[in-house]
Amino acid sequence: MAATTHSPTRDSLAKAQPQLGLRERKKLKTRIAIRRATYRLISEQGYEATTIEQIAEAAEVSPSTVFRYFPTKEDIVLTDEYDPVMEAELRARPADEDPLDSIRHVITHRLSTFVQDEREEVIQRTKLLVEVPAVRARMTEAMDTTSELLVHALADRTGRDHEDLDVRVFTAAVLGALREVMLYWAARDHQDDLADLVDRALTTMRGGLKL
Repeated sequence: MAATTHSPTRDSLAKAQPQLGLRERKKLKTRIAIRRATYRLISEQGYEATTIEQIAEAAEVSPSTVFRYFPTKEDIVLTDEYDPVMEAELRARPADEDPLDSIRHVITHRLSTFVQDEREEVIQRTKLLVEVPAVRARMTEAMDTTSELLVHALADRTGRDHEDLDVRVFTAAVLGALREVMLYWAARDHQDDLADLVDRALTTMRGGLKL
């Protein structure tokens, strides 16, 4: 019998989502297995050479199971389980806290945890963002889901409508800043502290460019 592998990411998600039932935990385990197999294969043979069939075999699932969890190969690279966690953490911040301070806390905390638990995966993901146009394009589309979750949380916190333009512009600006930070971090060979870069970007949003 193989030794049980300890998974920091799985542990972090379990703590952040204690309401997960047995079925959901099994789904989470499958998604993580597929994603890890994908990253391992890409590391060995490159993004374009890695096929869904190879990923399925490495993850010990069927190709149809891979497609059931991830519609495209780009989704495997980009999808994680942290969006609902971020939404819950944002809703739990103090009611009188400035929205930018709230979202700064949530994003920097979550990124610090992700980088600490799965640094190699984060590095590989951001490298692919720089190197593979299809992954970068899909990231822009995938951010729509994240945006909707955060828009609803911020609107509810501020007593605004979910379609409020100011809320949607604010959220889009934050996520746009986050995207640029990821690309900047990867382009500089991941030498900087990612959470510090996010903090710097959000500080720029608050104060604007200084001449």
